[in-house]
Amino acid sequence: EPASISRRIHNHMSSFEETKQMDKIISSFVKRYKVKGASVAVTKDGRLVYAKGFGYANEEEAEEVEPGHVFRIASISKLITAVAIMHLIEEGKLALDSRVFGSEGILNDDKYSDYKDRRVENITIQHLLEHKGGWSKYYGDPIFMPHVVARKMKVSLPVSSEDVIRYTLTRKLSYTPGTRYSYSNLGYMLLGEVIEKITGMGYEDYVKFSLLNPLGIWDMQIGKGYYEEKAANEVKYYEVVGEQKVLAFDSYDSYGSRVYGGNDISLLGAAGGWIASPAEVLKLTVAIDGFNSSPDILIPETIEKMTRSGRSRHNVIGWKGTDGRGTWWRTGTLTGSSALMVRQSNGINWIIMMNTTTWKKSKIHRETSRTMFRAVNTVRRWPEFDLFDQQVPTPIHSNFLTRVD
Repeated sequence: EPASISRRIHNHMSSFEETKQMDKIISSFVKRYKVKGASVAVTKDGRLVYAKGFGYANEEEAEEVEPGHVFRIASISKLITAVAIMHLIEEGKLALDSRVFGSEGILNDDKYSDYKDRRVENITIQHLLEHKGGWSKYYGDPIFMPHVVARKMKVSLPVSSEDVIRYTLTRKLSYTPGTRYSYSNLGYMLLGEVIEKITGMGYEDYVKFSLLNPLGIWDMQIGKGYYEEKAANEVKYYEVVGEQKVLAFDSYDSYGSRVYGGNDISLLGAAGGWIASPAEVLKLTVAIDGFNSSPDILIPETIEKMTRSGRSRHNVIGWKGTDGRGTWWRTGTLTGSSALMVRQSNGINWIIMMNTTTWKKSKIHRETSRTMFRAVNTVRRWPEFDLFDQQVPTPIHSNFLTRVD
C-alpha cells in the first residue's frame, strides 16, 4: 500500500510567518494544561494547509510529535461509523427505518433472539445513529463493565461485542426507542455489527476498503489496549498523575492504568476504537463537509440529514453537534486522549488531538475549542498548496498564500 499522507509530511512544512501567532497560542495552551503532546491539522477549501505537532509523542524518550503520529480518536470513531452506515443506505443496502432486532430485523441471528424487553423490536438504524435506542447511563455503560458482563453471561475475559450486546438484551430498556436522547456507545457498537452483517466483512476491513483506502487513507486502524501492542507510529498516552489503578479489562486479578489495560480499545471499535493522525481524519472530513471545493463521498441530502439542527441538537448523525449556522463539531475523550474536530462555515476544517488527560478531564473541550478558534482566526492568509499532495515543496517563502475572506 502507498505511504500514508501523514508519513510524507513534517512539522517544518507548516512553518510560516502567517501561522506564527497560531503556533504560539497552541504552544501556550499545551504548556498551561500540561499536555505532553498535541497535533493539529487545518484544511482550507479541501486543501491541507497546516499539519503540526507540539510537545512529545513520548516524553520519556524525548520523541517529538510529528504530523505522522497517530492518536486514539475515541468518539470521533462514531462519525466514521455513521458515514459507513449512510454510505450503505445510499447504496440501497439498508434504510434509516430498518429494524435492528427481531425476526424481521438485521441482527435476527439466534444469539440475539433472547431479549427481555419486546420494545427492542422497534429499534431502528436511525435510533442507533441518533442515540435514541432505549438505553441510558442508569446501569452504567456495559462496554466499560467487562467483568460484570463476563460474570453474568458466564463467558471468559476479554468479552466480545456479542457478549456485551447479549448482556444488554437481558435488561429492560430505560425508555421506549425514539422517545428520548441518551448518549450511547452501545448503539454505535450495534451499528458496527450491522455493518458486518450487511457487508459480510469485518467492520474495520469494510471501513478501510470502502471508505478510507479510496480516499488515499492508509494509516487508520482500530487501536489496542496495551502499550506493548501500540502501532509503530502511535503516541504514548498519559493520565493525571496519581490516578488509581483499575482492574485490567482482560483479567480478574491484574491491575493496569486506565490508559493501558483499563479500557479495551478494540472492543470500543465502531463506538470509539480508531487511531489516526489529524491529517488523515481531515482527509475523510473534507469528503463529507458539504463544501464544493473537493468532491464528497455522500450526496448533499445525506450530509444535510447528518447535520440538520432541529429544535434540539439531538437530530445530528455522527457529529456531536451543529449550530444551525454552518459550524459542526465532533469530540472524542478517553482516559489519556482527547480530540476535537470542527467544520467551520467558511471552508476551514480543523482538528486537534492530545495524548494526555488534563486535570480538567472532559471539560477540557471547552478550553480547547476556545483556544483553537482563536488560533485559527489569527491566520489571515493560508498557503495555496495542498499538503495532501505527495509532491509537496517545502515552502521557503510565503508567496503561495491565499487570503481568508
